[in-house]
Amino acid sequence: MIELYETQRAMRNMRKAAMQRGVVAVLDVGTSKIACLVLRFDGSPRLDAEGIGSMAGQAGFRVIGAATTRSRGVRFGEISAMQETERAIRTAVQAAQKMANIRVDHIIACFSGAGPRSYGLAGSVDLEGNVVTEQDISRVLSACDVPDYGEGREVLHAQPVNFALDHRSGLIDPRGQLGQTLATDMHMLTVDAAAVQNLAHCVKRCDLELAGVASSAYMAGVSSLVEDEQELGAACIDLGGGTAGISIFIKKHMIYADSVRMGGDHVTSDISKGLSVPTATAERIKTFYGGVVATGMDDREMIEIGGDTGDYEHDRRRVSRAELIGIMRPRVEEILEEVRARLDAAGFEHLPSQQIVLTGGGSQIPGLDGLASRILGQQVRLGRPLRVHGLPQAATGAGFASAVGLCLFAANPQDEWWDFDLPVDRYPARSLKRAVKWFKDNW
Repeated sequence: MIELYETQRAMRNMRKAAMQRGVVAVLDVGTSKIACLVLRFDGSPRLDAEGIGSMAGQAGFRVIGAATTRSRGVRFGEISAMQETERAIRTAVQAAQKMANIRVDHIIACFSGAGPRSYGLAGSVDLEGNVVTEQDISRVLSACDVPDYGEGREVLHAQPVNFALDHRSGLIDPRGQLGQTLATDMHMLTVDAAAVQNLAHCVKRCDLELAGVASSAYMAGVSSLVEDEQELGAACIDLGGGTAGISIFIKKHMIYADSVRMGGDHVTSDISKGLSVPTATAERIKTFYGGVVATGMDDREMIEIGGDTGDYEHDRRRVSRAELIGIMRPRVEEILEEVRARLDAAGFEHLPSQQIVLTGGGSQIPGLDGLASRILGQQVRLGRPLRVHGLPQAATGAGFASAVGLCLFAANPQDEWWDFDLPVDRYPARSLKRAVKWFKDNW
């Protein structure tokens, strides 16, 4: 855990340095598109009270550059062809830099896929003094019993979601309060180490510094759920091209994340096979005429399948919209059934409020919210990302939920375990910090 802690801390420090310089880029590496937004920070960290600022440092920002390109070399949210993805990332970043008219060195990236798994950890310590200090918080976070999450996995997020001081629970920030025993609940999200390392390597090959990584499902929830939903309990389902990401929030913290390895691209490939047309044509038909709820009109509404094979008869085929819906609906139902199974496994029905928000590019299929509320059995709404200063009109749709969430995450980061100094007794036996502490204690 120490190496991981150090790398995450290094990335956090890099992000602080980038924000002090005033410019950082966010990159959403998806299966169907790669989006890059360049942010300019005004560099005014907000202090709420004298000496106690936000734990991880916040700032105001505006978007000064934006670009997207078709994703290449990414499958199920994971990099499958390094050179292709590198070219696509370079294209997106260069276009965004050109629009912003500024060079970017640091980038914060998010990705879906990589088999996320959630763990709930708990820990408690007795306070050395009567007042909770920063050191106590790092001690209680280190006291959490980390499960054996397996070889080849890496921790992506480790966030304290609740603090309890003696018998008072539900504290957000216990620093400066009086008590005897401090306890915490922490949510830890692990992903496939190879997927993160590939992404880091790919960003490095593009001559950029990686200043942070995050989960797409989490980012989509940050930008699409309104404050009350994050507070009372809600699930965000980010329907992307290759994966459907799921995140559950309560008390403004993510408490569960998962992903289903199916998405909009699977619907497109079904149409492509069912109507024997090229994928590009299938994508166009899905976007213009797609739907999941058939009406009596759909038998009479004919869709021209224009191809470019040169065979006039073959290219002039027509199919009814009802036929298209008959191809799309089973796959969409299958994705939603999988999502429901994951929500049930997470115990979603025990939350006080059970709002579900659909976002991501795949959520734009007409009639999807009605079908989703039938399958998931809750009230479902379609979510669009929150408005962010300077965001171009083209980037305000549901498909940009993760990218916009990443902007908010860069400006107002959630406190993570590595924001606090590791207690000295957790360092390796021969480290200098241990020696210094021993010297202070004994002389």
